[in-house]
Amino acid sequence: MIVQKGFLFDFDGVVVDSAHSHYAAWSSAFKELFNQEIAPFPKSHIGKTPMLIAAYFCSVIGQEHKSNELYLLKEKHLDIYFNVPKLLPGIHEITQFLSKEKIPYGIASNATKQFLKNSIHHLNINFTTVFGVEDYIKPKPAPEAYIMLANALGFKKEDFKDIWIFEDSLTGTKAAKLAGMIPIGITTQYNEDELKEAGSILVFRNVLEAYKYLKNK
Repeated sequence: MIVQKGFLFDFDGVVVDSAHSHYAAWSSAFKELFNQEIAPFPKSHIGKTPMLIAAYFCSVIGQEHKSNELYLLKEKHLDIYFNVPKLLPGIHEITQFLSKEKIPYGIASNATKQFLKNSIHHLNINFTTVFGVEDYIKPKPAPEAYIMLANALGFKKEDFKDIWIFEDSLTGTKAAKLAGMIPIGITTQYNEDELKEAGSILVFRNVLEAYKYLKNK
């Protein structure tokens, strides 16, 4: 029997493997702006906002004042040269299951809304309630993203303790914890110990494993 009232999803690293899509856009935008190759993507910035990532890449070459320009150009490249991310295991299964059981679910991501919409459309996945980084005043690791999504799905504050949040990043796990909800770790980027130390109550390799766990409860 499912006792959780709702299920909230991060996007990158939980619903899709989009590392190549984002890094390709960062690389081509960086090359256009600075005419040089970009640095490797730092693990420390997984799950952070695009503006913070832009600031990091610019800081490597001492061009911090160009951060906003790189951010805007990267989002343009991400849209124009859209590279469909890879769907991760279990997404169709869990969304069909939640729809059938009439359990609310949705996405709150630090990715941009356009990338989320493009990906959902091309992958034909069933998410109708979706929030991106432009929707928040304070993105993750602040709890606003998940509180906003929970409110949009009709939940009240007293329901939050019964809501699962699937997260693969330490940034998102902190947001889930601060929102007063239940962080569930997905080991796309971090291992079980790292995610549990950050606050994950349970940890799975992917959403498919979590779905099987729920079905067998």
